[in-house]
Amino acid sequence: MAVWALGINHTTAPLDLRGRFAFALDQLTPTLQGLRQSLGSASRHPGVETAIISTCNRTEVYCAAGGQSAIDHALGWLAHSGGVSPTLLRAHAYALQDGLAARHAFRVASGLDSMVLGEAQILGQMKDAVRAAETAGALGTTLNQLFQRSFAVAKEVRSSTAIGAQSISMAAAAVRLAGQLFEDLSQIRVLFIGAGEMIGLCATHFAAKNPLGMSVANRTLERGEKLAARFGGEALRLADLPERLHLFDAVVSCTASSLPIIGLGAVERALRKRRHRPMFMVDLAVPRDIEPEVKALGDVYLYTVDDLAGVVQTAQASRQAAVAQAEAIIDARVQSFMHWMDQRSPVDGVLSLIQQLNAQTDTWRAAEIARAKKRLARGEGVDAVLDALARGMAQKMLHGTLAELRASDAQVRAQTAQTVSRLFLRAQSKNGL
Repeated sequence: MAVWALGINHTTAPLDLRGRFAFALDQLTPTLQGLRQSLGSASRHPGVETAIISTCNRTEVYCAAGGQSAIDHALGWLAHSGGVSPTLLRAHAYALQDGLAARHAFRVASGLDSMVLGEAQILGQMKDAVRAAETAGALGTTLNQLFQRSFAVAKEVRSSTAIGAQSISMAAAAVRLAGQLFEDLSQIRVLFIGAGEMIGLCATHFAAKNPLGMSVANRTLERGEKLAARFGGEALRLADLPERLHLFDAVVSCTASSLPIIGLGAVERALRKRRHRPMFMVDLAVPRDIEPEVKALGDVYLYTVDDLAGVVQTAQASRQAAVAQAEAIIDARVQSFMHWMDQRSPVDGVLSLIQQLNAQTDTWRAAEIARAKKRLARGEGVDAVLDALARGMAQKMLHGTLAELRASDAQVRAQTAQTVSRLFLRAQSKNGL
């Protein structure tokens, strides 16, 4: 069985293409079930293990299944789900197998593959993705092992290196850019659209500048009120935005909406009411929350998640020593994971045979226990029942071996006798029997 990762991220695909493959957390379960069914039926990969990580910077499919044919089928499935051609997606995608896939997962969890070097948010997003895969029944032993090791590597990297030191988050970058436009951030009013983790981080950073006012607009008013209360702000309904947008100097948006929440017309009307005083807008959502045409307006300064890349990379050079340390840790952990994979690989059907043997002994055990319970219920003595249970298990386990020894011809019988002696009598000797 191969382990592989197929995906696109902020280094390989533009924002609008990434937006086509953004899956909200509550979409992951049906999406994973659809992918598993597609791989199982069309590509003959039954029991495939799958997980999907979807953030503003990446969408990645992880699988434990067959090799290249399964990857090709998954790419076609993903392209169809995003409404693009497989050729277009392939031009922006990466596919990694086995050790390279493990290394990639470990680097992602550790923040080495993020737009913000060393950022910790991706680790929580990966854990959310794993929980979704578990809920969908799509996570088996192999992928579970891969992700649990990813989380352990991330913890080791963060505790053993300075990879996260002085990192500039998206939230901090948004405040920094706003400070370049407005002379005094304490004199502006800020609107946050959404109430998720990213908006919470942005609100925390802006609150440190003591703005005149902070408001939260969210689809669910109760959740918006809860976040606004943390900062002494007010909550709005999304339906109120068209009439109140002009009141805000800065707008930061990050929702899971599949369609833009703020259109060009709404911003144009807001600017007229503001007498063309400038507006600072940050769209951290993928897909976009703010129509891209807004950026062309003369009095609007609109930044997307990709536009913040240059800001968040400052101070990165000073952390190169920490990166080297992190990569060394990851190298060692990749080797450990591949060793684990090699031990589980079926050699001449051995793994399948082990599984069949375990299943057979479980069946025998259940039958003997059921028989023992019936005898106990009839009032038979415990010692006699236990003796019969042990004898019954022994007879079942030895029946095939004894039959083979009695039925084989002389040459085969001699070979079988040697094997039986090595497997059974040596084990008894080691146990002092």
